[in-house]
Amino acid sequence: MAEELIIKDSGTKAEKYETLIPQIEALVTGEPDLTANLANIAAALKYGMDFFWVGFYLVKEDQLVLGPFQGPIACTRIMKGKGVCGTSWDQGETILVDNVDEFPGHIACSSDSKSEIVLPAFKDGKVELILDVDSDALNDFDDIDRAHLERLMRIVEKLI
Repeated sequence: MAEELIIKDSGTKAEKYETLIPQIEALVTGEPDLTANLANIAAALKYGMDFFWVGFYLVKEDQLVLGPFQGPIACTRIMKGKGVCGTSWDQGETILVDNVDEFPGHIACSSDSKSEIVLPAFKDGKVELILDVDSDALNDFDDIDRAHLERLMRIVEKLI
């Protein structure tokens, strides 16, 4: 298990992901507890990528329930099809939102959140959990984030 993350302050976003994701994989390898792994992944992403908010929502009792996260307090429960997270769960796909105020039905857990990327993780073909990453800046996520975070979600799926 890693004792600390090694992330350069300089470098491109892609280079930071390329450094961070293998460290996250090493961090969770051999640890069977999902909650512990999700907590460490959230912390690694928050501090490694300097995200405003990052966390997981788990599918429980036909709703998304807040799991491990880093950042300001968050919405506790989200219904399927509601907001960005509920829509990602319903559609089973990554959703990238440049301006959350323009997303129909956006759930404003924090008024400081301006843009967002949400990614599902699957088990047996069903969405089991959602990774939600928020920024306090508009247009902060792009295809680089999508590609690297989708790669991370394949690692998460092995933990479920």
